[in-house]
Amino acid sequence: MAEVVRMPKLSDTMTDGVIAKWHKKVGDKVKSGELLADIETDKATMEFESFQDGVLLHIGVQEKQAVPVDSIIAILGKEGEDISGLLNGSSGGKAEEKKQDNKTQDSSVNVKQETKKQEDTKSTSAALPSTIQVVRMPKLSDTMTDGVVAKWHKKVGDKVKSGDLLADIETDKATMEFESFQDGVLMHIGVDEGKSVPVDSVLAILGKGDENMKDVLANVNSSPAKAETKASTSSATENKNDNLNGSVNSPTTAKAESNTTTTSEGGRIKASPLAKALAKEKGIDLSKVKGSADNGRITKADVESYKGGGSDAGNGKASSVQLGTESFTDEPVSQMRKTIARRLLESTNGAPSFVLNIEVDMDNAIAARNAINAIPDTKVSFNDLVIKACAAALRKHPKVNTSWLGDKIRSYSHIHIGVAVAVDDGLLVPVVRFADQKSLSQISGEVKDLGKRAKDKKLQPSDWEGNTFTVSNLGMFGIESFTSIINSPESCILSVGAIRQVPVVKNNMVVPGNTMMLTLACDHRTVDGATGAAFLQTLKAFIENPVTILV
Repeated sequence: MAEVVRMPKLSDTMTDGVIAKWHKKVGDKVKSGELLADIETDKATMEFESFQDGVLLHIGVQEKQAVPVDSIIAILGKEGEDISGLLNGSSGGKAEEKKQDNKTQDSSVNVKQETKKQEDTKSTSAALPSTIQVVRMPKLSDTMTDGVVAKWHKKVGDKVKSGDLLADIETDKATMEFESFQDGVLMHIGVDEGKSVPVDSVLAILGKGDENMKDVLANVNSSPAKAETKASTSSATENKNDNLNGSVNSPTTAKAESNTTTTSEGGRIKASPLAKALAKEKGIDLSKVKGSADNGRITKADVESYKGGGSDAGNGKASSVQLGTESFTDEPVSQMRKTIARRLLESTNGAPSFVLNIEVDMDNAIAARNAINAIPDTKVSFNDLVIKACAAALRKHPKVNTSWLGDKIRSYSHIHIGVAVAVDDGLLVPVVRFADQKSLSQISGEVKDLGKRAKDKKLQPSDWEGNTFTVSNLGMFGIESFTSIINSPESCILSVGAIRQVPVVKNNMVVPGNTMMLTLACDHRTVDGATGAAFLQTLKAFIENPVTILV
């Protein structure tokens, strides 16, 4: 009997996910344990494996599309199985979902199903044959509301095995591999690459390979889960209409497309993001470019080799900007940027904050760092020293190491310090755990590793969750002082400026000195002015005399 594959919830902050890459396509046979897709959440990319055998009958979300947790991303079943009932009922039948839960909840990917959604769709799930499996956009974090299918690794008509990679899913912060949960044939791909859809949107349908997809899609469109997805975002609605009003993705039509056209259903140009960007830069009309990839998809190489023969690209007029001509470029908001905007707005509006500043003499810290770095195979930064000093100061001022939880204030006995890291798409805050118990060299090595993995989008949920205090450093950019927004629900965030050479007074004499500005933003609900000031004084003392951290 066909089984529905939904977007899993892979962290406590995940609300939606993006299929970064499909490793299976409709029609492919899938075996349990095979890689279905790469799933990108708000902070990381993870491989998603199938938990059962079958044929990929349906893909509900295209690569690069974002959909909420619990969205149907695929359907696995027997080849030729009718999945119209599953699509019509969102595959949310209570009995069927319980079977899916038994196969997935004990796995590394925690697929959470909602009881209400199961009950709402119970009556309609029977309409789909047992060979059909609806695959929906999984929920990969509690901050995830939608996802983008970055890339499909399977096409309509392909056989899918359980564990095969179906697609890559991009969320607001990362790209993840998404795997099939069962064997089957990829009968339908519901979301094009690069499109964003809500969690629970239909990504694909798996079946035997001979199902009537028009009936299947009609049933899916009328299901309760589909209605919920449609109401959540306009982009999902547009995608569903395209799915039903355009041609049906089947092995036959997919083959025809690859031979005759470079556009997908509804007249949309099928091109990779790099190809689109390059075509825009060169002023090339993609409708005139013949794609060489699967189903006529246009690649970067196709654009580079395109010769317009009198077109805009040939004469270069479209790519040039005339003097005095106004122009602008609109770029879709990435999943990471959406999450940053939402969380910072919540923090700004929700936390009554105040700011404290203090200037620190860095002469001793500079000397201490030089001495430490003279040790072979050892290299620490000033930021490493600040993190260690913060951990020691937090131990002496536990009221700063707290969170506001509405009806209570939580005080943490452990000290986990988040370190803000700038990445291409925005900002991540990986965590140095038990920072007060680690040496400077341990902190330095861990920060370097976390920073590299953050930039490579290789962080896992455990790498960014649980921080109790955050340090943000812009000193390397020459910023002398700045104020950060509190990383809710933490009570404080420390902003570290650049080290400056300035005249200072020592022993009643003006001499050259090195100073650094520290700015502490505090949530007044948990930290009062005197508490924050005392913390800064202790922190200043530790940094100005690093040896005291060891006492």
